[in-house]
Amino acid sequence: MLHRFVRMSFKQECVEEFENLFLEVKGTIEKFEGCKSVELLQDATAKNQFMTFSIWENEKALDNYRQSAFFQSTWKKTKTLFNDKPKAFSMFKVE
Repeated sequence: MLHRFVRMSFKQECVEEFENLFLEVKGTIEKFEGCKSVELLQDATAKNQFMTFSIWENEKALDNYRQSAFFQSTWKKTKTLFNDKPKAFSMFKVE
């Protein structure tokens, strides 16, 4: 399983808009082939800092999602709300 973390920082006035957008798209993301789950985490002190945490069957499943029209449309909306460049990490669980 591939664990994907994306750290994002938003303009303070855009936090609620981003939260609403995430709630709208979460179910659709989870229905993508190869997606096991997706969660949204908010920083404990910096309320405009978020991280998505998703689990994918493999890198190909994540790549297929990232190349989809749905992702492109959602990401386009999300990018307008940022106040800093996002950082993404893909990792495998060590067992």
